[in-house]
Amino acid sequence: MRSKSAEKIKLTSYEDLFGETEQDNGEKVVYISLDKLHPFKNHPFHVNDDTKMQETIASVEQYGVLVPGIVRPSKNGTYEIISGHRRCRACELAGMDNMPVLIRNLNDDEATIIMVDSNIQREDITPGEKAFAYKMKFEALKHQGSKGDKFTADIVGEKAGESGRTVHRYIRLTELIPEILQMVDSNMINVGIGERLSYLRKNEQEYLLRILSERNIHIKNEQAEQLKKLSGEEMLTEEMIRSILVKNNSTEKKDTLSYKTIGRFFPSDYTKEQITAVVFELLEEWRESKAGED
Repeated sequence: MRSKSAEKIKLTSYEDLFGETEQDNGEKVVYISLDKLHPFKNHPFHVNDDTKMQETIASVEQYGVLVPGIVRPSKNGTYEIISGHRRCRACELAGMDNMPVLIRNLNDDEATIIMVDSNIQREDITPGEKAFAYKMKFEALKHQGSKGDKFTADIVGEKAGESGRTVHRYIRLTELIPEILQMVDSNMINVGIGERLSYLRKNEQEYLLRILSERNIHIKNEQAEQLKKLSGEEMLTEEMIRSILVKNNSTEKKDTLSYKTIGRFFPSDYTKEQITAVVFELLEEWRESKAGED
């Protein structure tokens, strides 16, 4: 049985290709054929055929599309989706022919801001999606005349409740090569480390990726900071990256000697200098004995 709220929101029959209904604010809800809808250019948000998509399909089949998408006119009588990419995909998978939308005449910057704001609060958004979305909105606001990077970044983060500093950290992730960004998205590398690695040049990131993959190494905060520093000084080579990563990630147990460790083999009144002298003397005798054997 359909709820009263669903009955109220459901608009017209899907059989009406361009059927219309009136919104409270006077906008017309129009049913557009799916083959006339296309994704927003460089849309940063993933539309996955996952469990949540199955839930959306089931809802669409039972109640219809309760919230119209937002589109803008494009070339050849088609429309660019600004909001509603997942709903459009759900309609397609549910075997429907059209989808209810609001048609708005928006410029590129206006459309970008609405596109980002309508998706940014999703719970399942990845760091990579957020990074490119924040970058797109940041650039759109700058085009509109927003003053100052910090002020603009604060506006970008408002919708998601994040500071301008956090926005800038995410935007840095767009400088990562795709393979390393995927490692951030899959939680193999955290966002903080990803931000530091984004300062590496592309070829340095490729060296890093190769070493991480070859040795199955998990990079640490201090290593990422060291790599960033050396890259900034133009001193980072593939061998240096390997040395930094392998140095602190070796699984082999290392035996270490200290004065405290070997001191028990000497009289208690021996100084460090005396212990050192004896050790070097014994090592020299051992070296000479080995040489005699050869």
